Amino acid sequence: ELKRLRHHLDHHNHSSGSERDNSIESSVIIGKSVLHQKLLKKIAKVATTDATVLITGETGTGKELIASAIHSSSALKDKVLIKVNCAALPSGLIESELFGHERGAFTGAIAKKIGRFEQAAGGTIFLDEIGDLPLELQATLLRVLQEGELQRVGGDRTIPIDVRVIAATNRVLPELMEKGTFREDLYYRLNVVPIQSLPLRKRKSDIAPLAAHFLEKYCIKMGTWFDALDITDLDRLNAYSWPGNVRELENIIERAVIFTEGNSLQLDEAFDDSISTGFTPTQNHLNK
Repeated sequence: ELKRLRHHLDHHNHSSGSERDNSIESSVIIGKSVLHQKLLKKIAKVATTDATVLITGETGTGKELIASAIHSSSALKDKVLIKVNCAALPSGLIESELFGHERGAFTGAIAKKIGRFEQAAGGTIFLDEIGDLPLELQATLLRVLQEGELQRVGGDRTIPIDVRVIAATNRVLPELMEKGTFREDLYYRLNVVPIQSLPLRKRKSDIAPLAAHFLEKYCIKMGTWFDALDITDLDRLNAYSWPGNVRELENIIERAVIFTEGNSLQLDEAFDDSISTGFTPTQNHLNK
């Protein structure tokens, strides 16, 4: 099952935004830690179902990649995958973006618009940053999920919708529920199958293969080459707490490839840049 999953992940692609999935980073399958292998098994298992999935975890841990992996390993792999960043949708137009609108529904609605849910019909919709969805829209989303149908803004026709929902957030939804900013009924509707993405500091044995992957990726991209990371570099990577997780590791390797002169990759400046941009590492985050 893991081989089948890896095969799909290696050959399937995804795009950002709300377009059809065209590319996928293979970093989601890179890792040898026990926790990472458990995550892969869970992805493979849930991919065989059409259950709603809620992915939680810190920023930079690959929640979008997990969603892409579930879709590309499922029976819907040849269907569309629509990605929506709920935090990035323009205020006042969120309902229209998600569910569409009819012509004349509001000022500026000069033509009918098909929303993201209709675009995803027959496939999968990935609702990223679901914890940032305004409270008033959460009730509408809940109705769509419960009833399997929607109405465009300004319309009176009910439209059946068949779509698999995967949601993700880096926020702690039970805390938002206590504050009254996230609906409890929506939480339980989304949290059918919970999956937690793993912070890099909890799977240190995956740092070396990930770093090697990113080094090769950016060497190819920039038409250069460096020697493999030596033991001192790897010790330094393993000593860091990685507040930005896999995304931060990739950024550091990319910066090092850009600024290194000579044959051996130099991590000093790349590390210093990462620390100076606002991350707050834990004590003994860096072994200099």
